[in-house]
Amino acid sequence: MTVSAGIQAATFIHAGNVFTGTSKTLQQEVTIVVDGNKISSVQRGYKEPGQGDTVIDLKHATVMPGLMDMHVHLSMQHGGPQTYLDRFSLNEADYALRAANYARITLDAGFTTVRNLGDGFYETVALRNAISNGYATGPRIYTVGKSIATTGGHADPSNGISHQLRPDVGPEQGVVNGEVEAREAVRSRYQDGADLIKITATGGVLSVAKSGQNPQFMTDELEAIVDTAKDYGMTVAVHAHGREGMKRAIEAGVDSIEHGTYMDDEIRDLMKKNGTYYVPTILAGKFVADKAKIDGYFPALVRPKAAAIGPLIQNTFAQAYEAGVKIAFGTDSGVSAHGDNAQEFSLMVEAGMTPEDALLSATVNSANLLGISDILGTLEQGKLADIVAVSGNPLEDISLMESISFVMKDGVIYKQQ
Repeated sequence: MTVSAGIQAATFIHAGNVFTGTSKTLQQEVTIVVDGNKISSVQRGYKEPGQGDTVIDLKHATVMPGLMDMHVHLSMQHGGPQTYLDRFSLNEADYALRAANYARITLDAGFTTVRNLGDGFYETVALRNAISNGYATGPRIYTVGKSIATTGGHADPSNGISHQLRPDVGPEQGVVNGEVEAREAVRSRYQDGADLIKITATGGVLSVAKSGQNPQFMTDELEAIVDTAKDYGMTVAVHAHGREGMKRAIEAGVDSIEHGTYMDDEIRDLMKKNGTYYVPTILAGKFVADKAKIDGYFPALVRPKAAAIGPLIQNTFAQAYEAGVKIAFGTDSGVSAHGDNAQEFSLMVEAGMTPEDALLSATVNSANLLGISDILGTLEQGKLADIVAVSGNPLEDISLMESISFVMKDGVIYKQQ
């Protein structure tokens, strides 16, 4: 990975094809002018630079806005049985350093902005700040810090631990029971620097607990979380596989549903009515389904959940897309390997989404979900200069997205091949 010394004057990007995000068609022979960390103009034709300006030749490539992944876990990466032992042997610094490594890999793959939906020690809050202040290299991070669960729920960090060793967990650790503790947990995340809230409204696949889909929050708890989050200007992302947990969360006013495996017509209609985004994570579903075939890869309690739930997500996505549910790009990377994020594009197109809509899900739609469409998501004058490119035309071959050849974030070049 190479990093430019900084933008001295203007940078002229001569792009053969441009997907600006403002339409679904490619523009040919375009000059994007970057001044500092912002786009100063997007012009037809190859404009001549002034004295001292820099020219980047991407005439062979398709240029597009920096990609966004709305569901990652930067401080972990699943590696089989050892993953379940890491929490007994790793310290906060270990997770923080892993997160810094995976952040660099993620940026190199073309993802200049991510939502980190759960860590263990608020290490991604520290990493977000380090990247913002130039002490580390990685994507722009919006993080929840610790997820919020109920006792025994999917994000309860005390699951699977013997009574003698089980830690005493409460709202500060993201475990709540009742409306009062639910409010306290949101405020604790605000205090610790989280950007948004993530709750586990149903059981999950990889947690050491029996159910992968049962509802795990009562309606009053969900409403307390959403109302309190709104007071602090925070959105709410919801891990959910089961139908009832999704229904309660959507009716409470959450902003996005992650995974959504057992979504049905009623849930899809509710999401459309409420403007709730769907973040599919097909890649994670494929990953756990494949690993469930390997003896010993998952604990006995986890393996049947992975085998049953994992294969269903791609079809759920296909139905949601056909129904017109708003979709934002997300992979759950950290389950699958960081840097493989763009494989999700091919899975989305395989399920029936157009390549154009797949790209919009990782740019315009994700920026809308984050509430940052005024500064990111499209290539337009005045937007931040987050720009990536691939050789060839990804609208003809979406798998090209897995080979990003150019990455600029905030006007700084991090990759140029």
